[in-house]
Amino acid sequence: GLHDRAITVLNALLSFYPKSELSEEHGLVVFPSNDQLSARAHGITGTTLRRHLAVLVDAGLIFRRDSPNGKRYAHRTKSGDVDQAFGFSLAPLLARVEELAHLAQQVVEERRLFKRAKEALTICRRDVRKLISAAIEEGADGDWEMIEATFVALVGRLSRSPSRLEVESVLDEMAMLRDEVINILEMQQKSENMDTNG
Repeated sequence: GLHDRAITVLNALLSFYPKSELSEEHGLVVFPSNDQLSARAHGITGTTLRRHLAVLVDAGLIFRRDSPNGKRYAHRTKSGDVDQAFGFSLAPLLARVEELAHLAQQVVEERRLFKRAKEALTICRRDVRKLISAAIEEGADGDWEMIEATFVALVGRLSRSPSRLEVESVLDEMAMLRDEVINILEMQQKSENMDTNG
């Protein structure tokens, strides 16, 4: 449910983590300044940055580890290792890794199903369009104006960015319309064949 800007901010935060894999052994707190974070988040403004950081906290993907003065910084040992850091903890990401992986698989599967539904609808639409056009051109009996109006209304029901359920609903009705048109044309074909036999 996160928007792309929030994901961009999360990616920017992760870019400040010194290792390639999250590990409690290396600490899980990153402490970039807003300017540094904004630069790595493709120049997001300060207010937008703060809003998306709050969204990430609310989503439970990060949490704030505040210092006494509210600044982000780290205390280092004499050898230069981070002893204590104040900033944003990435620990929730590590704790929720299995859940997030499962959610990612669900998103991939939903996209696959959505793509299949859109492809099936495109093919069905094309079939119905061709059948109606051919029937009208050949002067086949039938209320083709009503069928055409039904076709146009079905296509018009699709929003600019339809959900998979919307696409599947229109697909079901479009398939029924296609079957109805095929049925009308087949009945006429049988009737013509019987007349020819006579």
